Amino acid sequence: MQPYSTPYYFIILGLALIPLIIALLNGKKLMWYQVLISIGFLAWSFAGSITVWALLGYGVYQTILVKGYEYYRVQQQKNNTLIFYLAVLLAILPLTVVKVTPVINPTQPSSIIGFLGISYLTFKVVNVVIELRDDLIHKVPLRQFVYFLYFFPTISSGPIDRFRRFEKEYQKPTVDNYEDLLSKGILRIFLGFLYKFIIGHLIVTYFLHQVAIDATVNPSFINMLGAMYGYGLYLFFDFAGYSFFAIGLSNLMGYDMPINFNKPFISKNIKDFWNRWHMTLSFWFRDFVYMRLVKTIMVHRWSKNRVFISNVSYVALFGLMGLWHGLTWYYIAYGLYHAGLMIGYDAWIRFKKRHHIKIPSNIWTNSLSIFITFNAVFIGFLLFSGIPNDAIMHYFDGHSPLPNF
Repeated sequence: MQPYSTPYYFIILGLALIPLIIALLNGKKLMWYQVLISIGFLAWSFAGSITVWALLGYGVYQTILVKGYEYYRVQQQKNNTLIFYLAVLLAILPLTVVKVTPVINPTQPSSIIGFLGISYLTFKVVNVVIELRDDLIHKVPLRQFVYFLYFFPTISSGPIDRFRRFEKEYQKPTVDNYEDLLSKGILRIFLGFLYKFIIGHLIVTYFLHQVAIDATVNPSFINMLGAMYGYGLYLFFDFAGYSFFAIGLSNLMGYDMPINFNKPFISKNIKDFWNRWHMTLSFWFRDFVYMRLVKTIMVHRWSKNRVFISNVSYVALFGLMGLWHGLTWYYIAYGLYHAGLMIGYDAWIRFKKRHHIKIPSNIWTNSLSIFITFNAVFIGFLLFSGIPNDAIMHYFDGHSPLPNF
């Protein structure tokens, strides 16, 4: 059963968590029980025999890789750049195979080594490899790493945690202020129900499904506008709901996971948006792609033009993010579109500074900024949805399948 997909899942989950919650309220983390329920819910969620073996095989592969790189980096006191890049490439190899398989062989829509959540686990592993290389992590204890990798509340949809943060909470003998964490967890789970099962369900059932079909069959401006807003709102409430479930459940188990969304639709500019939307993913790409690429270009002196360096890094960052979502033109276009928005925003800031333009900050200018950012983001959501692609296909082939959100 897919995690957080039905009320029945939450009933079983709630019953399983009762002993752990009682233990945590009495100052006991009960790690053996945490491991037991993690194994049980992972087995339930990945019930297919092939999927279970894929999940287990992936964990063994990545654990050997991380421990091997730890031995090379820490025990041997070596820091060869080629070995580091090789370790990163090997870490993302399973995910790459999963993403490329449907493109190479369209008759096989999914790889036998794929499973729900492989992307999020890969981000975790790459984080560990990079921070080993940077001496931010000096040791990766086997037990902590395996639990971090397979932490079941976040395995399917994030948030993307960092090993150093997770290990600190794991190592604590008790959970500080668990009563407060418990109340936050319960509230977040109820917010998840509101977002996903009520608001998200209403949007997709009574609005998005029909407007997506209308936009595909008759891609007029009004139909596309309806599909754009419908899909964007559905995407937010559905995904934010999942995130609330994952974070809330983590809270109930004594872990204070980083949040994923922070009122993204009140963003005043595109940078502000990416500091509020899918935050653990955007921060991961910022720290491990954008910042490292900027540093590499500057260290090797491939260019001295800071604007050029920043723009190239934006294209790499968002292009890679688009590719991560899927190897189709509209995902890539979505990524490049956001790269363009970031480049354009930086150009606007430089233009204002160069010409000494000062725009007053008040309710009208702030509202206009939010309105422009909101619509710019939702145009990207329309690209991401694939609805324009469906409309093109339907135009040339009237028998192509209609969207089914």
